[in-house]
Amino acid sequence: MGGISIHRIYIGFLILVVVLATSFLAYHGYSYYSLGVENRFFHPDNQTLKPSGFMGHTLGILGSFLMLVGVATYMLRKRVSKFSRIGVLKYWLEFHIFLCTLGPILVLYHTAFKFGGLVAVSFWSMIAVVLSGVIGRYIYLQIPRTIEGREMNLNEINQIKDELNKKLVTVYHIEEMALEDILNAVKKRPDRTGSSMLARSIAKYKFERRTVSEVKEIMKHNNINGKGYKEVIRLIKDEISLNRKIDRLISMQNLFKYWHVAHLPFALLMLIIMLIHVGVAITFGAHWIF
Repeated sequence: MGGISIHRIYIGFLILVVVLATSFLAYHGYSYYSLGVENRFFHPDNQTLKPSGFMGHTLGILGSFLMLVGVATYMLRKRVSKFSRIGVLKYWLEFHIFLCTLGPILVLYHTAFKFGGLVAVSFWSMIAVVLSGVIGRYIYLQIPRTIEGREMNLNEINQIKDELNKKLVTVYHIEEMALEDILNAVKKRPDRTGSSMLARSIAKYKFERRTVSEVKEIMKHNNINGKGYKEVIRLIKDEISLNRKIDRLISMQNLFKYWHVAHLPFALLMLIIMLIHVGVAITFGAHWIF
């Protein structure tokens, strides 16, 4: 089994954990959480599911712990040189996203969907962190990177493109004229005009499908087929993706810098208020339920 397959299984497992945990909590507590706050006292699971109950308290502790670990481990791996060679940064980011997705879900159920005062500030900061994390992940994926997760510059990207083109000639024996026709088709750019981001995204998707169809016609015309056909198409799609990322490289890099300005303060605010919340709870008599 190849590395890519193992990685997909790993990502699938993380997604499955989040889905199963969310589904279990929603199913198990639906009858309680769907009640108004004033009626929950009479529910048979109130002593367990309320924020200070056994399960509610456990979810708060576990969710907070997962978020702290998710933030701390990724920051250490990314910023401390001593840890820079431990694993691939991309995988650490994926684990960070997993912990900082599951953690807020557990904290949400810890609150029993009831929040106000200072805790509300922390909660909405947490929501802002999660949403900005989704946006940041999208921007991150638009910037070409090495397998270790380091940003690539324009020269490195063009070098990869040259290697793809050489592979088409040396491995799959595509003739120079056919390769030139293919590269000319791939070099075309989609129409950037559009009333909305959705319209432009749809236009880009249609453009890429047309480009792949055009490449297939060129290959068919030049009798390019056989075992390597699918691999050639995959390489062409990689070329299209690289061209698209080159077009947006500088703008996405700038966006990523601005994104940090928004993401980090919300994360710090969330953590600070969470610690204050824990301190206040302990001061007023809360204790470790285990």
